[in-house]
Amino acid sequence: MNCILRNCNIYREGHFTKGDLFLKGGIVVSSADMDNVSDVEIIDCGGAFLIPGLCDVHVHLREPGFLHKETMKTGTAASARGGYTAVCSMPNLNPCPDSVENIKVQLEAIEKDARIKVYPYACITVGEKGEELCDIDALAPYCVGFSDDGKGVQSREMMKSAMIKAKANGKIIAAHCEDNDLLFGGYIHDGEYAKAHGHRGICSESEWKPIARDIELLRETDCAYHVCHISTKESVDIIRKAKAEGINITCETGPHYLVLDDSDLQENARFKMNPPLRSPEDREALVAGMLDGTIDMIATDHAPHSAEEKSRGLEKSLMGVVGIETAVAVMYTHFVKTGKITMERLVELMHTNPRKRFGLPTGGTEIGDTADFTVFDFSEGYKVNPEEFLSMGRSTPFEGDEVYGKCLMTVCRGKRAF
Repeated sequence: MNCILRNCNIYREGHFTKGDLFLKGGIVVSSADMDNVSDVEIIDCGGAFLIPGLCDVHVHLREPGFLHKETMKTGTAASARGGYTAVCSMPNLNPCPDSVENIKVQLEAIEKDARIKVYPYACITVGEKGEELCDIDALAPYCVGFSDDGKGVQSREMMKSAMIKAKANGKIIAAHCEDNDLLFGGYIHDGEYAKAHGHRGICSESEWKPIARDIELLRETDCAYHVCHISTKESVDIIRKAKAEGINITCETGPHYLVLDDSDLQENARFKMNPPLRSPEDREALVAGMLDGTIDMIATDHAPHSAEEKSRGLEKSLMGVVGIETAVAVMYTHFVKTGKITMERLVELMHTNPRKRFGLPTGGTEIGDTADFTVFDFSEGYKVNPEEFLSMGRSTPFEGDEVYGKCLMTVCRGKRAF
């Protein structure tokens, strides 16, 4: 790929500067290195922002096993369109990656069809059933970390054993924190909307109580531990205190938890996900946690389902919404455009922090790097239209919202992915 991108705001050495970016054979080079290079494509970016390739550590690609929801090809195409050059794929698949044999099925699909880098998780327990620990030693070379996402590990002893094994192999535990004994058949937040409309609620304790339990285990094991999709004010407070204590813990939240709360709910499953949209007070605490660094990164929990599976209302539809194609625009519109965070902070949350925590390559815009970046135009607003998504999933709580931030191009490993 020989290309000159002119008139960009390029992220380099921690901040944005105006300039041009030169690619020679897919490598970022200086202008002098372009002398005598033939077949050079010149693109005027018109002041757009050139950002190092984004990384989402929590994405459901659905292959193998659930191709009616998403495929490796559609999920990674959607990711590239969203500005991502790396995603970590969750393990609730069929077969689920609870053995070397099973994870290789996913790795073959990645090799065949992925447009960007995909780093799979392996399961913590066999079949994600919580009854028997996976062979973590055997799986470690094939995965980015271990998770039973979609299900919480209910046994304290099982989680401690997993932490010990993961630490020995230099891998992270990415925990879906949910206490099954506190769910009581709930499917939205146990808040004002649930009470007013006769829905069964999910209490906040079902999330924060397992986090508190696991922090006790981290004091014993010092495992690298990451909390998936936090949604409650108590979770923020517990993690903030654990970090101050020096516990080896990080966490993520999603754009929908930062922007929406249960006062935005409608009788429509595009607002149904797990964990659920919580109270306005929870949302405010999450924003505060993002601003003070308690929340380390933004992850979408991109969870596509078929139209039929999301057509049964709040009670009976499956949990999960898509977000990989809207995340940057939603975060920019609500937090950068409003002056609450800088563009540099957005890069930290969506590129630098997730990659560093999970041991993935950073950069992609510095001279000498293999090109790995995305180009975004934030100048004009548009309405979110799910029918335009590359993902097979269409269920988004941001449908019809006006946002700013269109991806113009994504380059992954020196090749154009979108």
